[in-house]
Amino acid sequence: MKQIFSILFTVIFTATTFAADVAADFSAANKLYARGKFSEAAGSYGKMIQAGAVSPALLFNCGNAEFKSGHLGKAIVAYQQAAQLAPRDAELRANLGFVRNQVQGASRSGSRWQNGMGVLTLNESTMITMVLFWLTLGMFAVRQLRPILASKLQSTTRILIVLTIIFITVLGVQAGNHFSNVTAVVVADGATARSGPFDDAQSVFIARDGSELSMLNRSDGWVQVVDGTGKSGWLPAKQVEILHGT
Repeated sequence: MKQIFSILFTVIFTATTFAADVAADFSAANKLYARGKFSEAAGSYGKMIQAGAVSPALLFNCGNAEFKSGHLGKAIVAYQQAAQLAPRDAELRANLGFVRNQVQGASRSGSRWQNGMGVLTLNESTMITMVLFWLTLGMFAVRQLRPILASKLQSTTRILIVLTIIFITVLGVQAGNHFSNVTAVVVADGATARSGPFDDAQSVFIARDGSELSMLNRSDGWVQVVDGTGKSGWLPAKQVEILHGT
């Protein structure tokens, strides 16, 4: 029992210490940003993210610092990651849209249906679907236990069934998008997409910093991508950041 308590205390103490360190680092990075030291601020935010301290505010500030540093691709990556956690943040979406407008070249654009799915996070859709499912089951149970209420609850039951079906569909689309839709965001200026996964392959097109490309395949430090015009090529993996479900 003492050993279990000791382990539990160690975990709680470590988590508390980590949170305190992150808060201090976040404050220090914000001060760097306020003084116009954008590259240093971006580096500090990035270190916190790599250490596992992920939050919408941290990713949002990191995106701002990267943009101010002239790194469009890295800014888009940070904003996109923040949007997956806070999809209805108006300021975040505005900044993401503004940076995207600065990107040159043909990027992949999501459909209206996919963009609409982004209003809710995958976790939110899951929770809503579960609540509706259990409410529907509960309604059927009440109607079985209290037949006298069956006619009064008929309309409510139908509405719950329709809503449950709709959200099951939404959840299925979101889950499929999350696990199958992979985007490669270019984080280098003037990355050359080649016809094959090797340096001597013929150049197919130039992908500018911030271009969002659909990823098709990986091979030995290379990623195969396709741009908004349908051109396909291979880019060095070090020149892109990979995002899932965007």
